[in-house]
Amino acid sequence: MAQPIPSKLAITPGDEGDATTSAFTHLSTLAEPIFITNQSSILSIMADKLAENVVGLTVQKVVEPDADQGVQAAKTQPAKDTEKTQASVDAPQLESQAESLEEGSNVVDHEEYPPPTEEERKTLRKVFDTIPLAAWSLCFVELAERASYYGVKSVFNNYLQFPLPEGGPGTGAIDPSKPNSHAGALNMGIQAASGLVLLFTFLAYLIPIFGAWIADTRIGRYQAIIWGVLIGGVAHVIMIGGAAPALLQAGQGIAPFLVSFLMLAIGAGIFKPNVAPTVIDQYKHQKEYTKVLKSGEKVLVDPETTVSHIMLIFYAFVNVGAFFSIAVVYIEKYHSFWLAFLVPGIVYFLLPLLLAAMYKRTVRKKPQGSDLTRFTKITMSALKASKGNIFAKNLWTNVRPSVLAEQDVRVSYSEKDVDDARRTWEAVQIFLYIPVWILNDGGVGAVQSNQGAAMTTNGAPNDLLNNFNPLVIIIFSPFMAQIVYPYLEKKKIKFGRINRMTLGFILATISGVIGAIVQYRIYETSPCGYYASTCDDVSPISIWWQIPNVALGAMSEIFVNVTAYELAYARAPEHMRATVVALFLFMTALSSALGEILIPAIVDPTLVWAWAAPAIALFVQTIIFWVRHRNVNDDAFMTFEEDFQQLTPDDKSVGKSEK
Repeated sequence: MAQPIPSKLAITPGDEGDATTSAFTHLSTLAEPIFITNQSSILSIMADKLAENVVGLTVQKVVEPDADQGVQAAKTQPAKDTEKTQASVDAPQLESQAESLEEGSNVVDHEEYPPPTEEERKTLRKVFDTIPLAAWSLCFVELAERASYYGVKSVFNNYLQFPLPEGGPGTGAIDPSKPNSHAGALNMGIQAASGLVLLFTFLAYLIPIFGAWIADTRIGRYQAIIWGVLIGGVAHVIMIGGAAPALLQAGQGIAPFLVSFLMLAIGAGIFKPNVAPTVIDQYKHQKEYTKVLKSGEKVLVDPETTVSHIMLIFYAFVNVGAFFSIAVVYIEKYHSFWLAFLVPGIVYFLLPLLLAAMYKRTVRKKPQGSDLTRFTKITMSALKASKGNIFAKNLWTNVRPSVLAEQDVRVSYSEKDVDDARRTWEAVQIFLYIPVWILNDGGVGAVQSNQGAAMTTNGAPNDLLNNFNPLVIIIFSPFMAQIVYPYLEKKKIKFGRINRMTLGFILATISGVIGAIVQYRIYETSPCGYYASTCDDVSPISIWWQIPNVALGAMSEIFVNVTAYELAYARAPEHMRATVVALFLFMTALSSALGEILIPAIVDPTLVWAWAAPAIALFVQTIIFWVRHRNVNDDAFMTFEEDFQQLTPDDKSVGKSEK
């Protein structure tokens, strides 16, 4: 039973007038009481206070803002709404908690946001809605965090694989008289370097499952973001100190690196699954409506188009941050590793300032318990009813409340809960195709930077081109968002979710084939033949021939990653969104695990197959993917409780014991 904080801190629905004197009243037109549940622990309360102090605020009352969406909170409640509220209290309660019920004080103005008719839904051009300022600010937060993550990760391969360069200053930088040489520090070799880099990626994308769970059930997404930032900040300090020249020259750099390496993976893992859902949360009007443009054209403001647009912008910001790594690889080559780690750290230390600047305007959803328990119950019931046949056509129909009601059986979940489970598992099936795709986006482990080290660089860092990826995305994302997608909508050309992902898989397959061809040509032209990786001389082939491989892989991300983020948010139960995003991110961890299996092949003279084998696997997988999942193109983007009301069994009927 939730217990309210003493009345001097709580504002009841009848006290809205008095609330105007509050420091937070300008954030919302209706203040809500703060509740502490019996499940709250001392640790979670301390985390709340710590996060408030971190962002430079002393807050006694948190009021959720309206995020500039124009969906205004009701000052008074109509009598018939009061009757409905009372009826809902008297009626048996379901476990389901829909977004529309959670924010029941918000009333949609159907004059300002007129819903489309069926004819308008089919004929009007779809456009995206205005993006809230808070969503933009969180994109900048993601930019700073990714600048840090990719900035330091971009030099891991050289830092781990190669020794301190002969004739260099002892900081890991090269002798300027040898422009084709490469930076190094710990001299662990290509296989150890590949293994540790893959381990880092694996942890950074495995830990999000824990980060999402604790956010959904204990501390909330916003608090999880704060904790991730704090842990990552400590990691940066240790990493910078561990790369001090004195330590590297004494051969003592491994221990501090591994400590910071693990802490950075933990911080990123807690931070990452909570940012994208929080960005989309800022867009609160998630139902379609019509409006007339200044040109006189009537259009359909579409939630799917809007979320897709938000995620394209979000992903572009991710890669603006990742593009920062290009500067870092030049720093490592010509100055030092400690400075290469410090510069991303400085950007990272801007995060608390960014979070503080928009704290009051950010929608910060409170933890309300994960839907995981109910989701698991529905899944297990469906498997039991179908006798374990996961391919049964009536797998989910068997456990729908309306079907069970006909058998005089009542359950505590709703029709929407069952459909959410079905949609979530379909999304997870789609995510399972992602690991093989990732292996083709930049190659397995350190093969791309290793390939660059065997090519003529003319002074460019050997790991430069694999950091060319974000530049392509920065250019390609707005091109798709502002030109291609609006053009397709205008011409009524449907380019659905599965179509987009299929195109992404095709581009990555071609990218992998190009990587194999380039590696073959290196072997053919290297002075050391098929042992080019350990050769003192390099192939005459320019490192810039890596651009087609990198560019196609980057383009594929626009179609695969962005669409997967959309699916993870839109198809998940309300209080499992961070968890489902984490499952999507976990596919990167699985890809790293596959990469670990392939490490024995990441050695001369078999590096051609390190590129060719994943490309062949992805080609076969793409055909299977299209055949099995093309129907998802036509699925509803998001569903709401009212979509299932006509299917809800009569609450007055008394059935058998709850299932």
